[in-house]
Amino acid sequence: MKTLLIVDPQIDFMPGGQLAIPEGNEIIQPINAIIYNYDLVVATQDWHPEHHISFAENHTQKQAFESIQLPNGASQNLWPSHCVQGEIGAEFHPELNTKPIEAIFRKGLNPQIDSYSGFFDNLKQKDTGLSGYLKAKGVIEFDICGLAGDICVYFTIKDALEFGFKVNLIEAATKALNLTTYNQQKTELHSLGVKYQ
Repeated sequence: MKTLLIVDPQIDFMPGGQLAIPEGNEIIQPINAIIYNYDLVVATQDWHPEHHISFAENHTQKQAFESIQLPNGASQNLWPSHCVQGEIGAEFHPELNTKPIEAIFRKGLNPQIDSYSGFFDNLKQKDTGLSGYLKAKGVIEFDICGLAGDICVYFTIKDALEFGFKVNLIEAATKALNLTTYNQQKTELHSLGVKYQ
């Protein structure tokens, strides 16, 4: 079954959004151009409560893009408040063709744990159900694209590989927050068997 996973194509990650990815809006047209080529299309959606631990404004005298240590010992990057449940910034880009999307897997709901991957939160305490859904559909390989290439797309791919999926990254429909980091990650992922389209 030819499958596409679209990661977080949300307004807050687009230019003008709260956590804008450079040229993030440029993923929409390439996705729309290929979306009907797939038998199965699913998506992930960042869906944070207002008082999420990753939001810099919820920490005294901290700024976005700083890093802090959490009580559990984990390191946490701080971000501008983004993709807050029910707010317009959490919605998918209005020009994205959402009609073929069969299922949406929300992440980041726990206010105390950040969640980059579409499969797990960052501490791997909660499974989103994405893996089980794909396996129930008979998926063994899928194409992936979305935002941000160096964060949520990257960690989703890493978890997918651990689950045994084969993954192909659609570069024209993926943009990164930090291009240098992203290019290093692509070298790593290629060595793990990820193919690029």
